[in-house]
Amino acid sequence: MGFARRHTRRYGTGMKLNSLDTTVTYLAMTARPAHLPPMPTSPRLALMKAENIPLHFYRYLYAAVGGSWLWVERLQLPDEALAERVHREGVEVFVLYANGSPAGYYELDFADATSTKLVYFGLMPEWTGMRIGPWFLGAAVSESFSRGAGEVLVNTCTLDHPAALPLYQKLGFQPVRRESRRLRIPAGVVVPSHITARMTPEVDR
Repeated sequence: MGFARRHTRRYGTGMKLNSLDTTVTYLAMTARPAHLPPMPTSPRLALMKAENIPLHFYRYLYAAVGGSWLWVERLQLPDEALAERVHREGVEVFVLYANGSPAGYYELDFADATSTKLVYFGLMPEWTGMRIGPWFLGAAVSESFSRGAGEVLVNTCTLDHPAALPLYQKLGFQPVRRESRRLRIPAGVVVPSHITARMTPEVDR
């Protein structure tokens, strides 16, 4: 799947862009997998639900996990608007700790009793590539089905980690539709170089 038009002529350590084109894939899982990936033996992991998560801590998690992948939708939300999203009834945030430090989080929306949404899911950069992801996603899926929902929904886009879509599918999520979307990038946000490196250059005319 291709994505993103270039808005400057040269790659560097990062780019300041107004927007990027991306392809969003929506996926669904309609039954809890019979077998889920086991917890790694190392590092030392703990998963905890964050009750009424403080907004400053949520902002830290959101930026630390999503900063490399252009999670920008909530970056500039004022406290009141952010609280409406993360403190709304039915929304739950689970924080992963590795060797005692925050390592990632996932956010679930149980507002619809028949369908749980996996709103956000990810690891901080220093904990990727350590075989934590499959178990962590399995934990999110298990929690998603724990309230009696008949399906779990998630989406990912071509700006996310390249392993995200294959991991969802390996665990049992099935694509249900795709759409093209223009992502508006807030002022001051620099597009990481590993994203610009995957962008298709425009031909000078």
